[in-house]
Amino acid sequence: MTVQSRLDTLVTVFGGSGFLGRHVVRALANRGYRIRVAVRRPELAGYLRPMGRVGQVNLVQANLRHPQSIAAALRDADIAVNLAGILCQRGRQRFDAVQAVGAEAVALAAQSVGARVVHVSAIGADAKSRSRYARSKAEGERRVLAAAPTATIMRPSIMFGIEDNFFNRFAALACMAPALPLPGGGRTRFQPVFAGNVAEAVALAVDGSAKPGAIYELGGPAAHTFLDLMNFILATIERRRLLIPVPFALLKLQAVFAQFLPGPPITPDQVEMLKRDNVVSDEARGDGRTLEA
Repeated sequence: MTVQSRLDTLVTVFGGSGFLGRHVVRALANRGYRIRVAVRRPELAGYLRPMGRVGQVNLVQANLRHPQSIAAALRDADIAVNLAGILCQRGRQRFDAVQAVGAEAVALAAQSVGARVVHVSAIGADAKSRSRYARSKAEGERRVLAAAPTATIMRPSIMFGIEDNFFNRFAALACMAPALPLPGGGRTRFQPVFAGNVAEAVALAVDGSAKPGAIYELGGPAAHTFLDLMNFILATIERRRLLIPVPFALLKLQAVFAQFLPGPPITPDQVEMLKRDNVVSDEARGDGRTLEA
């Protein structure tokens, strides 16, 4: 895509005010696209505007529960990027409502105006998973591809960056607590990927470099166990802490109560997710549908 064609292309980004969204908006702005960021509270997302030139990044109100607001956000758009997602359920913010029904609503609205769709899901999306988060991600993928068969799906592993919700959370915990838990002994594997690299992958899909209808899995250069990551965090913040193996059954019992805290440290659903490796699959590696950076 040429520089001029990017200047003439309008990309609507749903969920652009979140952790990944900030990186995606910056990556698209650097490429010269016109960007419309659709969020529930645009008055709180003014920090996105300086990521582009004057007038390049605009904010609009949209709620995935309201199809009319989605349609308005996609008016005259050429490409729709859906980053909307939640890590735990709160009030009206339910996994299925945001990550399945909401994803479908974006894809249907985009299809109605002829806009291409780039949808961000997650490694671990599985219709048969015991995790409601993972099931809703899989259902979202299914609905998006049914509504927009040429959509591109991106599945990142856990992402790291200045404002990430994984490394920062455990680093903060290590600064206060004398010990860190190792769910299931800390053997679950992860493939952390820099959020900026995921944003570049999304931008490449916006450019048209991805295969229509394909699902890409995005991981970092190496897989690490949960124990490895805790040791890395402790070394980085220069703390010595006990690392205590905690059986999944006991952790889930604790999570039953912890889930009701403001900003819960862990939920029963997240315990289910911790039971499975979060790495790029052999299938994705085999057919080239992977980004490791």
